[in-house]
Amino acid sequence: MSRASWTLHALAEQLGIEMRGPADLVLDHLAPLGSAQAGALSFLANPRYRHQLEETQASAVILHPSLAGGCSAAMLLSDNPYLTYARASHLFNRAPIPASGVHQSAVVDETAQFDDSVSIGANAVIEAGCVLASGVVIGPGTVVGANCVIGENTRLYANVTLYHNVRIGARCIVHSGVVIGSDGFGFANEKGRWVKIAQLGGVVIGDDVDIGACTTIDRGAIGDTRIGNGVILDNLNMIAHNVVVGDHTAMAACSGISGSSKVGSHCIIAGGVGIAGHLEVADRVQLSMCTVVSSSLPESGSYSSGTAISETREWRKNAARFRQLDSMARRLTALERMLDNRHPSRHDEGDTGAGE
Repeated sequence: MSRASWTLHALAEQLGIEMRGPADLVLDHLAPLGSAQAGALSFLANPRYRHQLEETQASAVILHPSLAGGCSAAMLLSDNPYLTYARASHLFNRAPIPASGVHQSAVVDETAQFDDSVSIGANAVIEAGCVLASGVVIGPGTVVGANCVIGENTRLYANVTLYHNVRIGARCIVHSGVVIGSDGFGFANEKGRWVKIAQLGGVVIGDDVDIGACTTIDRGAIGDTRIGNGVILDNLNMIAHNVVVGDHTAMAACSGISGSSKVGSHCIIAGGVGIAGHLEVADRVQLSMCTVVSSSLPESGSYSSGTAISETREWRKNAARFRQLDSMARRLTALERMLDNRHPSRHDEGDTGAGE
């Protein structure tokens, strides 16, 4: 339920939290703490910015009760200010809501099933056998391939492409440029010539999934590629054929999961991560930025790879040394063996070296 303005009391009731300040104080937008002006609702989630409370011009601030003493503005008190801010953001969201109905320029197959609550935008294409549940929004220029099923209140923004046999759950958001159900990268080699493998599976996406712009999710080679409930995918991610992503996993931009790998639930995958094919990643794994996963991770925890940033001249020297690590290790092993042969008693725990 969004609207142009809220009183402090109405916001507190809507968010289910305690208020301090004039009940009839009107708030008409959200703004950062440091640049907020009158009429703004702001928030303080990180105590490092508590010094901004003294100078903020915001009319009201969402903050933890322990920080209330340093705030001169009206307050909404929350044990989790960032989560409360997230919920409040929807109350002030003024993004246009598409009208229900089918635009005259849309092309909709006569076998497609949907009710009057569905919105189908200009130049959209809905192919044969599709089923669109109530409240679905199909943006302009979006193509929904044959036999796709889309759950209630899911929104596909402009220029999304669903190939055939894609299933998307309820309350999902799919941003512009996303391609779901394209062929997986499956080829067999015949004497240097690539022979394409038909990709016979589909894609199944759960409820409450958010898919960022220009992300691609390939269809399965035989079975389905599966994205669990509550998964959030940033822009420009690549998910290959037959991948399984568990419930509530988050994946930041420019990361990729190779074919037939399985990622557990509640994982956090930072930007630029690469996961090789046919691996398994346990539940609640965290992968830091640009980590390369080349073997399965059977236990939860935080994992990293790569080297930290350094001055270019130093980095080049270290990169050269890195390429020499194998030969250095071999030489070190040879030296240890040579020492063992010259001094066979140096590993003898019973020899004190006293000679008596």
